This record gives sequence, structure tokens and C-alpha cells, in this order.
Amino acid sequence: MAYTVLARRYRSQQFSELVGQEAIVKTLQTAVKQNRVAHAYLFTGTRGVGKTSSARLFARALNAVDEKGKENAEVAEAIMKGQDTDTIEIDAASNNSVEEARNLIANAAYRPLRGRKKVYIIDEVHMLSTAAFNALLKTMEEPPEHVVFILCTTETHKVPATIQSRCQRFDFRPIPTAAVAAHLGEVLKGEKVKAEPELLHMVARLGNGSMRDALSLMDRLLAAGEKTLTVKLLEDLLGLPDRTLVANTVKAIAAGDTAGTLTAADALTKRGVSPEQLLSTLADRFRDLMILAACGEKTDLVELEEDARAEAVAQAAQFDAAGLTHLIAICDAAARSCRTASNPRAIADAAIVRMSLSEKLADVAALVAGQVRSGAPRNGALPAAPAGAAGKK
Repeated sequence: MAYTVLARRYRSQQFSELVGQEAIVKTLQTAVKQNRVAHAYLFTGTRGVGKTSSARLFARALNAVDEKGKENAEVAEAIMKGQDTDTIEIDAASNNSVEEARNLIANAAYRPLRGRKKVYIIDEVHMLSTAAFNALLKTMEEPPEHVVFILCTTETHKVPATIQSRCQRFDFRPIPTAAVAAHLGEVLKGEKVKAEPELLHMVARLGNGSMRDALSLMDRLLAAGEKTLTVKLLEDLLGLPDRTLVANTVKAIAAGDTAGTLTAADALTKRGVSPEQLLSTLADRFRDLMILAACGEKTDLVELEEDARAEAVAQAAQFDAAGLTHLIAICDAAARSCRTASNPRAIADAAIVRMSLSEKLADVAALVAGQVRSGAPRNGALPAAPAGAAGKK
């Protein structure tokens, strides 16, 4: 039997299984219960957040459940598989011509065969041509009473305003990392595979709010055949920087240890981390530390597993928020320079040295400021310091 990827095998089959879109789920369920179903809906959001799954579940609630609340299992299964005669799914990317739109309009006149509504789910609707949108417009303005359009798109700005104004719009938010990690844990239980808690959070974070992307990455990890998935496996598979080496680099920067900082950064480079990736990783780490330093260890703005959070809190105590903003700025500027530099390694090393010297430069700035305030003479020009100290006094 052919293998089915996790994103399809664990696709939500009930509204209660849809992760991270509780407000939308409640609104759609209420619309069905109160018989306040509109003739057109626009589901928008980034990839993998549940737009098409929600469209199918909405069609299921409309056509697979009778007035007494009893569900027809055969119809429900056909809808969720995209095989129901009254729930028509159209991929606008490959059916974007005006002829397809006219065929759709012509077929919409016929009543559903066994359901209450004829539901048209148009995926990636922004790919329709201008002529196709114009052909669809009149039907959406005055549709037959038995028709419901559900338009799904990742690029709302490409959908004409005239179409949008005839739809009820639902914006699907990126799924929180904690919710994605919890769902990944349930998936691995179903697969009878164990995983380190931090691995789940790292995969969820790499998914960037997309459940499908996170599940696709988990598929790659499962393909390794390990019974226990580890952070090291993820780092090796994706070529991610080693956490310990990143922590050592940050620790050396906090201590103002220039040699130690360069040594730790070199160890990361030898593991295949590019200069730009190194700087980006440090910027991400400094961002977490900045939030923890400014908001405290209980903040929800940093999404880390418990042990990783405790480690980050300890590191954040070695910095202040102002200094961390300066370090992030250094990383960002250097990373942009690396993209066009003939020697990106030199740019990265210079940025790392500068970060390790930030506290000393700040001390020089404080000395200069004290001399200016006291009117003391200055012997020669002292170097200007960056704004903010990297370490606490």
C-alpha cells in the first residue's frame, strides 16, 4: 500500500480537530445551526493554516447532516476525500480560463443531487484570469439559493475588490507554535514514535505558523527510521547550527571574550553553517534574549520549551535590552553585507569581534561623556561607541 504523508493522513475530520482557528470554527458552526449561511465566503491566510480543510468541514456540516442532526457517513467521507457530487473542488491554478468559469456558472443552475447545498470550493482563487473573475462576478452577486461559493487564497490582494465585497471574509491566522507542537506530539503518538520535547518546539517553530509545513518536516524526520527523534537528528538533517555552539558564542560575547567568540563561531562554520546563516541564528537568539530581558521569563512572546527557556533566561540575565537591540542591529547589517561581499567570512568575523567588544566600546563612550560634562580636556579623538551596551554593568 502506498504511503500517505502525515499532512493528509492527519487532516482534520471534524471542526473540533482543527488547530488554531477556534474563532472561525465557532462562527461557521453557528451559521449552520442558525441557518444564516451566506452565499459566498473568502478564506484567506498563509499556506497550511486550515483554509481548504475548513471549507470541506463547512461543506460537510451543510450537506452530510440532516435537519435532525444525524450525519450520513457516506456523504461525509466523500466530501472529505473531495469526491462528493455536490461539493465541487476547483483548482484555480490549472482551471483559470473564462471557459472554466462559464462552465461552473452553467452547472451552478442545477440543484444538488442529495445535499441541501451545492458547494463550490475554489482553491487559489487569485489565479483566475480577469475574464474568469468577470464571468463569475454576476453569479456571485445574484447566485441560485442552493449555491455556496468558498474561495480560498493566500494572496487576497490579487482578488478583485468587486469579488471580495460579495463574500464574507475569514482571515486564518498563523497557528501558534505551542499549538503546532502539541499537535505534532499527538501525531507521533499515533505513529508510535518518541521525540524530545524540544524537538517538537523546534519543528513547530520552523513551520512558521503552517501546520502542513511542520508535518512535512516531521515526515522527513520519520524517514530516518529512528524510534526516538532528537534535536541532533533535526540539526544534522537540515544543517542547522548546533545549539551548544550557538550558546557558547553568545556566552563569549557576553563575557567580552573576543578570542572565545571567534573560536566558537569558527566551530559553527566548520559544521557547514554559512556566515549569513550564522549571523541570522545569532540575531534570532538575541531577539529571544531581548524579549526575556524586557518582559520577564514568563512572557508568551518567546516560544521555547521549558528547559530551553530556562537556559535562555540565564543568558538574558547577562545582557540588558538596550545592548541586545544593538547586537541585533549588528547581525542584521552584517548579514545584508554578506550577501554581496566577496569575502563574507571576513564580514561575519568582523561583526563577531565588534559584538564581543561592545561593552568595552560602551565604557569608552561613558568616559568620553564624563570628560565632556566635567569640561576635562580630551587628548585626541576617541572612537564613537554604538548606542547601548551589550552587557550589564
